[in-house]
Amino acid sequence: MPVDTLAMALGQIARTDGRHETGIPELSVYRSSVKTEPMACFYTLGLAIAAQGDKQVTLGDQVITYGPGQSLLTTVDLPVIAHVTRASLAQPYLGMLLTLDTRALVQLATEMDMPPLPREQAPRAISLCTLEPPLLDAAIRLVQVLEQPRVMTHLAPLIQREIMVRLLTGPHGPYLRQLLATGSPSHQIARAMAWLKQHFRDDVLMDELAAHVHMSPSTFRQHFRNLTGLSPLQYQKQLRLQEARHLMLNQELDASSTAARVGYESASQFSRDYSRLFGAPPQRDIKRMRDGQTEAQA
Repeated sequence: MPVDTLAMALGQIARTDGRHETGIPELSVYRSSVKTEPMACFYTLGLAIAAQGDKQVTLGDQVITYGPGQSLLTTVDLPVIAHVTRASLAQPYLGMLLTLDTRALVQLATEMDMPPLPREQAPRAISLCTLEPPLLDAAIRLVQVLEQPRVMTHLAPLIQREIMVRLLTGPHGPYLRQLLATGSPSHQIARAMAWLKQHFRDDVLMDELAAHVHMSPSTFRQHFRNLTGLSPLQYQKQLRLQEARHLMLNQELDASSTAARVGYESASQFSRDYSRLFGAPPQRDIKRMRDGQTEAQA
């Protein structure tokens, strides 16, 4: 089966557990020979494909389980809870992630003169679809071209472009095009999320942010929650906590200093929020992270 071909190709790259970068900067491969604990992490704009084993992703009240032959498209940056739910030494979980470039997608959609979206199309930040054979074939070719370094730099961009075309025209297309359509609610919310990512340390008045993207406060909150599963303030809090985790892991800061760096006035409130999101106090969680218990998007 073609999905077995993909699993074999991914297994040749990821021979040990963990996330593996590749010679194609946008492509990474993930392997786990054991089930993993649910972990809070951020998913970005990208296409994740499972080739072997199963994985579960929770966004707000939405729980998505996907496995071999299925693809998960994330259209905006999202805080999720994710973990591998089926894996073994004999058949480890194997998946790939291809991050996508918004500008390239916009240009493609413009060149292709895509038809208007149906009015009743509900926004969705994550969509799960069975892999159509042409998209699966393109994914296999992208992974296999890694074994051909002499032609990889020339062929990989062409295959990536093909994948984006197939995403825009396939089952994922309507949700992806909502993000790209200037003036659509999804596009406006994506702008607000980008602004929050740059200013998450600041005290933000959400009514002012709503005005910034030309929405009324009530409409803004409704569309934000519909797309992300979170309120704008909850999203900002998760941005702060994810950055705090990154700082402590990579700069060896203590919890009190980190809390102030990410915009918290109270170190105790920071520790409570951190424990609630990551399942352990800062010091214990960072030790766990350093021991290798991390989660990847693929």
